[in-house]
Amino acid sequence: MDLDVLFVGTAGSVPTQRRGLAATLVRRGGERLLIDCGEGTQRQLVCSVGLQELDAVFITHFHADHVLGLPGMLKTFGLRGRERPLTVYGPRGLDRLFRDFRPLVGRTGFEVGIVELDPPDEVERDGYRIAAFEVDHGVRAVGYALLEDERPGRVDVDRARQLGVEEGPALGRLQRGEAVEGAVGEVRPEQVVGGPRRGRKLVVTGDTAPTDLVRAVAWRADLLVHEATFCAEDAARARETRHSTALDAGGIGADAEVKMLALTHLSSRYPAAEVRDEARAVHEATIVPRDFDSVEIPFPERGPPVHHRGHTGAERPAAEASSG
Repeated sequence: MDLDVLFVGTAGSVPTQRRGLAATLVRRGGERLLIDCGEGTQRQLVCSVGLQELDAVFITHFHADHVLGLPGMLKTFGLRGRERPLTVYGPRGLDRLFRDFRPLVGRTGFEVGIVELDPPDEVERDGYRIAAFEVDHGVRAVGYALLEDERPGRVDVDRARQLGVEEGPALGRLQRGEAVEGAVGEVRPEQVVGGPRRGRKLVVTGDTAPTDLVRAVAWRADLLVHEATFCAEDAARARETRHSTALDAGGIGADAEVKMLALTHLSSRYPAAEVRDEARAVHEATIVPRDFDSVEIPFPERGPPVHHRGHTGAERPAAEASSG
């Protein structure tokens, strides 16, 4: 089951020529989940992977740079003839936001479900869940953690063969916890199947000051996507606005022992390399993705996350040196 994250918009508050407003696309198998939808998100998708037939949208909070892309995107889905329902999740206040949006969106031709989440509410999906957790941004705001279910242990094929079980359906039954017949009697799963293997863990904070809860939620995550609106020289301003510095985010990544830290919500006042270097001083496994970059998250036993450079036909080739 493939799992990756596409960075659709990585700017903080104000778009720039190279960075759009907040939007992150999570792709797991055939599912497409969008976290936040800043102004211009549908255009960013068209310019990268195409306007996706989304399965769900998760909103972290209701500041304009995280939600103003929703009315236009929903309207476009309607004009394209979408029929499948779409559910939008977010903190309390989401229903009121959509009442305000209704005159802009009009009739869509498909059902838009609104679900308000109160941490620690979870959304159960096939093989994983999305957990909302509280963050500190001075307004009602949440982050999201994608937590995959445990997977069955790996089958020791050589040991199974010694017990008279050949490769084929019988191995699958053993892995599912069923006993099968071997050469000299019954073979039980515990004889040939290892312990359960953990699933993958992805954490997206949205906008937040550094908190102990984020550290706890992100503990040993495969990928933590954390905002870094300021650098340490402006730490006082970060505290005042309930944002984080790159140093703050790097410290959380280090404390939580995350495999990879990706910094987003970047201000144009700082070069991306400065943001990256500040965080890497405390957590080496840090990247500063550009718009349209992605991170592939393999299963833990197959190695660490991999950062892929993104580009469109009009952009620089992916191999060109950059800040991440």
